[in-house]
Amino acid sequence: MYSKILLPVDLNEQASWSKALPTALTLCRSFGASLHVVTVLPDVQMPMVGGFFPPDYASKAQEAVSEAQHEFIRDNVPDDIQVQSVIVEGSPWEAIIQASRKVDADLIVMASHTKRKFVDYVLGPNAEHVVHHSKVSVMIVR
Repeated sequence: MYSKILLPVDLNEQASWSKALPTALTLCRSFGASLHVVTVLPDVQMPMVGGFFPPDYASKAQEAVSEAQHEFIRDNVPDDIQVQSVIVEGSPWEAIIQASRKVDADLIVMASHTKRKFVDYVLGPNAEHVVHHSKVSVMIVR
């Protein structure tokens, strides 16, 4: 039923994956699917923001996140799961949807870990945006 499962993770926030990862691994094993671990970098190359960072900041950030994500995969994804590391830039929900298109995922498994900040009431949590805008199935794990 599923062949490519996308799992968004915030490497600085264990709540973003602690419950969703076991679910994604179970689904990968059940369907023989591959797992695509996605981490979103903020887009610092925008003209208004880019001037505040050193010229090589984006490449160094990409390299550091890539290394951290590979370590996350080594530590948390068993060897029997086919896994791919995906790093994208932008707003979290838009980048997650972009990544799902890029890898041609047919399921997104993600955690709902709302911190109930004021911004969540104004903009809505990322999981809600992904659910409303994704063209593929989304499983929210609480």
